[in-house]
Order: sequence, then C-alpha cells, then structure tokens
Amino acid sequence: MSHHREIVHTDKAPAAIGPYSQANVAGNMVFVSGQLGLDERSGAFVDGGVREQTEKALRNMQAILEAAGAGMDDVTVCTVFLKDMNDFVAMNDVYAGFFASNPPSRAAFEVARLPKDGLVEISCIAVKP
Repeated sequence: MSHHREIVHTDKAPAAIGPYSQANVAGNMVFVSGQLGLDERSGAFVDGGVREQTEKALRNMQAILEAAGAGMDDVTVCTVFLKDMNDFVAMNDVYAGFFASNPPSRAAFEVARLPKDGLVEISCIAVKP
C-alpha cells in the first residue's frame, strides 16, 4: 500500500535551502522542517540575537502550518536546536509566547553548528484538526 503525502510550500516563509520541503502532510500529520530566523524575502537573518531569530523561526513555522491547514495549537512536538545552550532562557521566553496554554512536547539541544550559522532552529510535528 502506498502512502500519499502532500508537499507544503508558502512564500510567507523562507524557501527550502536544500533538497527538502518546508513541510509534508501525511494523513492528518504535518511535519515541518527546521526553521531558522530567516526573512522570507531577503533570505538573510533578522537583525538582533537569539530572541529575534527565535521569534522569526516560529513565525516561519506558523506560516507553514497555516499553509498546511493547521496552526500553532495543533503542534504536538517541537525540537529546538541552539548554537549555545546559554541562549536557552532567552529562546524559552519567546517560545512561551507562541505556546501560552497546553504547550507541545519538546526537546532542546545545543549543537556544534546550524545552517548559515544560525543561533536557533526549530522543527515541529502537528496534527491537523
């Protein structure tokens, strides 16, 4: 039995910078690729530090979810990759504003390096309503 999956693309988030899709939908599950704090028009990082990059990464994720027919309330799990775990509190402050009630499950890691030398990357899985 073959499984159908739908590729999600929106111009409201940065284009994929490699051989991957912004997101895939399989059944009612939405799998969003890791999002950086990149401006969707210029392709450059937003000005500022980890707070600004976290906010933009989550806004990019939100735009992709909306293109897939889902929203932030539908996110079941996020994975956060940080260049520096010392940025965890700042990232978490911004993150909390996007998931005020009933937040998703989450894992957070410090990694040696992120694409384009970003400070934070966030991916998620959501279940469409």
